[in-house]
Amino acid sequence: MVTATDFSPAVAPLVREVDADAWEEIYIVGDVHGCRSELETLIATLDPSDDDLVVFVGDLVRKGPDSRGVVELVSGHENFISVRGNNEDKLIHGRKSLDAVTEPFDDYLESLPVVLLFDDAMVVHGGVDYRKSFADHSIEELLNSRAIPPEQGYDGPFWYEGYEGPPRVFFGHTVLDEPVVGEWAVGLDTGCVYGGELTAYDYRNDELLSVPAEREYQSRADRKIIEPTDGYIEI
Repeated sequence: MVTATDFSPAVAPLVREVDADAWEEIYIVGDVHGCRSELETLIATLDPSDDDLVVFVGDLVRKGPDSRGVVELVSGHENFISVRGNNEDKLIHGRKSLDAVTEPFDDYLESLPVVLLFDDAMVVHGGVDYRKSFADHSIEELLNSRAIPPEQGYDGPFWYEGYEGPPRVFFGHTVLDEPVVGEWAVGLDTGCVYGGELTAYDYRNDELLSVPAEREYQSRADRKIIEPTDGYIEI
């Protein structure tokens, strides 16, 4: 089982370990990007109790209509946990400005772990580079991994196509036409902010639950919305 000690000294303090046995149900939610209304609909669909854990793959903020509302909702529940996405990281380090979010929530955003571990699962925003050990990963790689090699971008091949765990990695960041579910990787960014869906994975029951976007908040080139590949299934 992977633990925080498997990561570099720079990453290890930003790794959070969770006891999965302490929670009845566990749900993992894809990139929200400020789509609070769709998140409220998804949460109502999941109907989690206080004994259930809801995990977010990061990118709660930016691009959509209500980033502050999303952060308020997620931070207001003790049983909701998000990892840091590349968009939270941009706010934390001042590369992007979103005063309506950061003004009251600086401490919360900075507290977000980069990696969340439970059972034989790992939640991270971007992904991993299967060519190297976890100890050799930087924070930037964990937040932004997409293609292998990285310079291939949305042309692929994508890291999850060649990764063989354990752990099984749940991730966002790469916008998908449909969720991808494989033995070792589960991709949950189904492009809600681009008019797609907001997707959650029911960890205990191995099921996907999605709600449609109410509208397209931002446009995106078709080449930057990836279709699932062979070996990955929609369930």
